[in-house]
Amino acid sequence: MLLETVEHQTGPEPRWSILWLHGLGADGHDFAPIVPELLRAGWPELRFVFPHAPVRPVTINNGARMRAWYDIRNLEIDQRADEQGVRESIAQVEALIAREVERGVPPERILLAGFSQGGAIALAAGVRREAALGGLVALSTYLPMASTTAGEATKAGLGTPVFMAHGQLDPVVPESLGQRSRAALEALGMAIDWHVYAMPHSVCADEIRDLGDWMHQRFLAG
Repeated sequence: MLLETVEHQTGPEPRWSILWLHGLGADGHDFAPIVPELLRAGWPELRFVFPHAPVRPVTINNGARMRAWYDIRNLEIDQRADEQGVRESIAQVEALIAREVERGVPPERILLAGFSQGGAIALAAGVRREAALGGLVALSTYLPMASTTAGEATKAGLGTPVFMAHGQLDPVVPESLGQRSRAALEALGMAIDWHVYAMPHSVCADEIRDLGDWMHQRFLAG
């Protein structure tokens, strides 16, 4: 079954789709308000798709049930993400990508974005795709299953443009985790457009501006 989603279209015939994954405990409504802040004159018609993650118990939150893309078992980066949950979420994201293709938007005009847990899934899914997406957006996040990435990443996946950003004051996902993930991906040959901001585990106006610039370049190229 497809995940439930919140959708916003900027016109009746979208040429690009932006699939945006929320963070732990949030839902698809969380980043919907960012749409008007991002939009610029002259952009093609877009479809923003904000899915709701499944509800599941989260170990580090005393087993409380909440929307999560995977369980978080501890705070060590190599054991942080539940691999089964990550792979299940990758499959669910792939189903949403397939629906966009069925609706007339090819993979090369799909951007996969995510914040925190959502960004982890965006990176994990994007590097493993046989058909490259138009770009990946990874905000305040890290690369899960880093030890298996080299063996599972595809040439197309590693050739996908990436916008990666992090807060220097982030107490939830420290900047050092983002930096380590960036270095791991660059070591595999991935080109990362990296940005840091004086912010905690959040987004800021400068980040939205820089992301808009990056998206503008993707639209021009596509």
